[in-house]
Amino acid sequence: MAKPARSPTAETLPAVEKSRSAVGSGLRTLASAASGFLDRWSVVGTGVSRLEKTLGDQFPEGEHYFGLENFGNTCYCNSVLQALYYCIPFREQLLEYYANYRNPGDAEENLLTCLADLFAQISLSKKKTGVISPKRFVHRVRKQNESFRGSMHQDAHEFLNFLLNEIVDILEKEFSTVNDSPETTSPGRVPNGEVYHLANEFRREPLVTWVHKNFQGILTNETKCLMCETVTAKDETFLDLSIDIEQNSSLTSCLKSFFSTEILNAEDKFFCDNCCSLQEAQKRMKIKKAPQILVIHLKRFKFIEQLSQHKKLSYRVVYPMELKLSSASDDVDCAYSLFAVVVHLGSGANQGHYVSQIKSGDHWLSFDDDSVDRIQESTLQTFYGSSREYSGNTDHGYILFYESISKS
Repeated sequence: MAKPARSPTAETLPAVEKSRSAVGSGLRTLASAASGFLDRWSVVGTGVSRLEKTLGDQFPEGEHYFGLENFGNTCYCNSVLQALYYCIPFREQLLEYYANYRNPGDAEENLLTCLADLFAQISLSKKKTGVISPKRFVHRVRKQNESFRGSMHQDAHEFLNFLLNEIVDILEKEFSTVNDSPETTSPGRVPNGEVYHLANEFRREPLVTWVHKNFQGILTNETKCLMCETVTAKDETFLDLSIDIEQNSSLTSCLKSFFSTEILNAEDKFFCDNCCSLQEAQKRMKIKKAPQILVIHLKRFKFIEQLSQHKKLSYRVVYPMELKLSSASDDVDCAYSLFAVVVHLGSGANQGHYVSQIKSGDHWLSFDDDSVDRIQESTLQTFYGSSREYSGNTDHGYILFYESISKS
């Protein structure tokens, strides 16, 4: 995607785009499993980097900060990959999968193995900083989804959804293949699910992968008939919440609007099964189960019917470092801490550039394709948006990543 706000140079479209703790245990096993893959990725740069000098003894032990090469328009991909890499539970479970469940010698390549290879190369590097060329991963993305081919501007949120759902599909297929044999389909507990013996067949609960364990939450959609007061409830799973935004607002107020009660009347009346007719009703969403990692997508691109195109909303939306989300299941607030922001730079929906602002250890870093720099926490305020519609500030927070924190 174009890089209009990057200093000192800029990019244009459509042709061009531009831990918090250490990884944890298990790297010795991972190093052994990854030995055959390390030559597949290009690592650029030698010596002590400027970032290493800047952080000095504050550089987190065992952590690595690598930029990612941009292949013309892959900043949407790079920004999301950086956010996922510093989602520590996701990273650790991906590396564990890579080390324990894949045979580097004969594993069939897919999007998951390419992502695992990339994360392993970063985490196993002898260098603390550098630049990696994720060519194989990008090639696999474009091979599997034609939407990401070519040089046009892409949407980071669409890519995140595609990637997580593709990983889930791969894990489910692998699990199904392993457990379809007579040796493995036996009653009792099985990995990621439970098998029940019913007559002459087996029924397994839906597979809960480590993607689900990290990102999946449950919403309850409640509709109350205002005539008979019957409440109809339906549960829906989600991997992220897409939130409408308003000018000069906050994330908290936007979430409040998202969960507010809506009246269904006139042409939007609800068909009540109890009344057997269309009735006025109240509708609202509630959090039944909050996720460990809460991903919030701010809907900054609005389709304008008169123009038959999307317009970017530069609204100022303040997002807090710590967030509380009410849970309907236990009537308590779930506390979250912000650790990553994917930022869209640019004035339009079909042009621009993506960067990531990420918290690692006690400091914040800016990942801009192949560049990684330390920033102050206060820098995040510059990405809230503009208080006026026409403003020179076109750099806006787009996808927010919050991690669950223990209750005090």
